[in-house]
Amino acid sequence: MTAPVKTTKLISMMQSARQRTLELIDGLTQEQLIGPKLPTVNPMIWEIGHAAWFYENFILRRHLGHAPLLERGDDLYDSIAIAHETRWDLPVYPLDEMRDYMARVLDTLIDHLGTGLASERESYLYQFTTFHEDMHCEAYTWARQTHGYPAPRFSPDGGPIAPTNQGIGGMIGDADIPGGTFPMGSPPDSPFLFDNEKWAHDVSVAPFRMARAPVTNKAFADFIADDGYDRADLWGPEGWRWRTDTNAAHPVYWRGNGGAGWESRHFDEWRPLAPDAPVIHVTWHEANAYCAWAGRRLPSEAEWEFAATMRPNAAGGLDKHAYPWGDADPTPEHANLDGFALGCIDAAACAKGDNAWGCRQLMGNVWEWTSDTFRPFDGFAPDDYKEYSAPLFNDTKVLRGGAWTTRSRMINANYRNYFGPARNDVFAGLRTCALD
Repeated sequence: MTAPVKTTKLISMMQSARQRTLELIDGLTQEQLIGPKLPTVNPMIWEIGHAAWFYENFILRRHLGHAPLLERGDDLYDSIAIAHETRWDLPVYPLDEMRDYMARVLDTLIDHLGTGLASERESYLYQFTTFHEDMHCEAYTWARQTHGYPAPRFSPDGGPIAPTNQGIGGMIGDADIPGGTFPMGSPPDSPFLFDNEKWAHDVSVAPFRMARAPVTNKAFADFIADDGYDRADLWGPEGWRWRTDTNAAHPVYWRGNGGAGWESRHFDEWRPLAPDAPVIHVTWHEANAYCAWAGRRLPSEAEWEFAATMRPNAAGGLDKHAYPWGDADPTPEHANLDGFALGCIDAAACAKGDNAWGCRQLMGNVWEWTSDTFRPFDGFAPDDYKEYSAPLFNDTKVLRGGAWTTRSRMINANYRNYFGPARNDVFAGLRTCALD
């Protein structure tokens, strides 16, 4: 069961998530809040209603037996019952009414909690529903990027942001990861876990060599310059179908700068490509083609988790930890998380976040594709939100580590993300391993 959490902490987390939601819709017109119909984003005016309804449904109504706070909420905002392509055509509530509903839900949730420690059950429900809003905030962020809307403005509530001009530094080359048997996943006594982390089970990993840093924009530009997008032998059948169907010739938000290199689009602004920042917004297919070109490979999910969680102990063995650097909560010196940098930082930044063998930025900056298809661990069983993981098993690929947009409160090195291999709107990059 989830460990009991102070109600003040739960309230602060909810208020922080709601602040981020409001910041992400701030400044957008009614037309922008609806946006064009695309398979990878939702209309934001619908999505903010869904996130508020989710709290109401799982806590206020299912857990507390509260009467509905919105007359047509179930008909409009249940993401399982309402097909994605129909969400642009629903008679959703206007923004002023939705703001009022969001506030009423939050106030009711806070009023119920009271003071002291929440119960184990409510600690789980309040955290999961807040993390659900955090996930949607990441989706709102990539929606603004997808549509070319202006960059959001976030009010900092953390420490100073790590500098962006640290280059690649000494992060060239590989770290030797010793391998071994380790408990992959999360045990039942974890303070909080997501259902697809159930349960910790022993996995043996052979020694391997992992890149010290994620693949940078400069390295990916070298792949393009060597005709990487035109060589079918690098892509494999499925990847080459994606490449030819989309006519892709570079990452989705790149463009040539009149023979003077590359530019990348950051929300509504074109900027010179930052050579030492990790490449971002690449598909699993592009990641694998790059690896084939470089004579490398993607890490397996087990290898990634081993590298990101295991550290030597005083007895000469290895212990598992929550993060690559140990068990201390993330700060901006450890990882580029929480969105305040409003983009990727250079690959040499965040030295305090290194793992035991010198791999940097395993957490934050970009989600990292792994080689594995998303599947359940033995012993998996869904939690309250039964559709959180199960419908995506076997059809998506696993990503690890979080991106610059991901909230640090919801992620550790056991966290499993999952998207289809053709998704390039999410904040995904890659890290490679040696073939031998």
